[in-house]
Amino acid sequence: MAGNTAQDLVGMRLNHVPPEPSGPPSGLGGPGGLGGPSDFASTPAEKKAAAGTIETELEPNTKKAAVHADDATNTAQKGFEGWETAAGLKKVADTWDQQVKSLMARLSAEKTALRGASGLFVQNDVGTGNQFLASQSKLNDL
Repeated sequence: MAGNTAQDLVGMRLNHVPPEPSGPPSGLGGPGGLGGPSDFASTPAEKKAAAGTIETELEPNTKKAAVHADDATNTAQKGFEGWETAAGLKKVADTWDQQVKSLMARLSAEKTALRGASGLFVQNDVGTGNQFLASQSKLNDL
């Protein structure tokens, strides 16, 4: 940019329209953020469908997988009876069962949260609206 004066540089900046920002500021999701879409909006139907998927697919399939793993581990444990391997398999099975319980609790909590989220958003919106209605402005008396 040799030969450009300060006036030329200012003119170039004024002739340029910056793009509109999209999404939340960096660090809050979206472009340059924590990853994920720039909005978190979903409909009550989508929340209901997600909760239904947890209830009809994830929870039952997780239970089936846990039972299958328990059965296979118990069979293997019996085959190694009297060996240290049997004690190791017992410890692994106990840890697995605790992890399955934790996962099932998490799935249940997520399902409940999804089903309750829509109601909470509506309650929040109504509450905020009521605050505006209840507040008195000095402009009301003019």
